Amino acid sequence: MKNNRWLTTGTLAVVMSVQAWGQTQTESGGVYTCIDAKGRKLTADRPIAECIDREQKVLNPSGTVRAKVGPSLTAQEKQELEQKEKREAEERNRAAEEKRRDRALMIRYPNKGVHDRERLEALAQIEAVTKAATTRLTELVRQRAALEEEMEFYKKDPSKAPAYLRRQLEENTQSQSVQKRFIAEQDGESRRLNARFDDELIRLRQVWAQMAPVK
Repeated sequence: MKNNRWLTTGTLAVVMSVQAWGQTQTESGGVYTCIDAKGRKLTADRPIAECIDREQKVLNPSGTVRAKVGPSLTAQEKQELEQKEKREAEERNRAAEEKRRDRALMIRYPNKGVHDRERLEALAQIEAVTKAATTRLTELVRQRAALEEEMEFYKKDPSKAPAYLRRQLEENTQSQSVQKRFIAEQDGESRRLNARFDDELIRLRQVWAQMAPVK
């Protein structure tokens, strides 16, 4: 049982440490008292081993409480306590960060109209660059048609085609590939942007509801 762990070697070291500390207390007349695991009220002139896992009161000769001691923790218990405190601190920090983000969202988007407008503006920018890339791709396709028409003269033996013509065909292929890849990236960016605004809107609706005046 947990209340008997003072019998282990590790906990005995804790008891000895507490007793050594308690010796200085008893010199000035301190009396220790506690309720052990069996519900017994114990009293001693030094830290009580049976109550190593719980709080002990140090009384003055008059019976008033001078101080409170413990519980004394084993190394494992101290580690567990530290981990618990760390988790609680992380949770507090997470909650504080969430509140900070909510405040920032509320300031940036005081209402849905502002949020919708910024979404449309961001999408319009993506659409503009996509349109420019599409226009460039259309131009490259026309250039390709003209180059292939010129290659018709060398259909029987393409190796006889001028170097500049072969180079232009290769550059045209690469340029079309770049434009197609860019258009696809913008399409993906548009989807990510919409997803971000959708997630923001879900959170904003909750924040707006919390901030709404009570009628």
